[in-house]
Amino acid sequence: MSDQSPILSPTTNPRPAETSERPRLDLRGEVCPYTFVRTKLALEELPPGAELEIWLDHRPAFRSVPRALREDGHEVLSCDENEEPRQCRIVVRSHCPPP
Repeated sequence: MSDQSPILSPTTNPRPAETSERPRLDLRGEVCPYTFVRTKLALEELPPGAELEIWLDHRPAFRSVPRALREDGHEVLSCDENEEPRQCRIVVRSHCPPP
């Protein structure tokens, strides 16, 4: 585990039709369960319905983070894995709490 907090920075939405920006959480180098804990903390700082882009390179987190996000009521918009370099990009929309 690194001593520094993960990088949470805006990044341009890769879909050309959209011009909005979303925060990016870089968790490459982190392992489970810290990947989900840090993701959850980052989502708590965002307004309901906001999107977050998460980058991981710990293979077990490729499955566990999206599953845990869905269990927490968030919407996983995409989960893209690459083999070289081995990493995963997840885009999630924070859940809206019930009124």
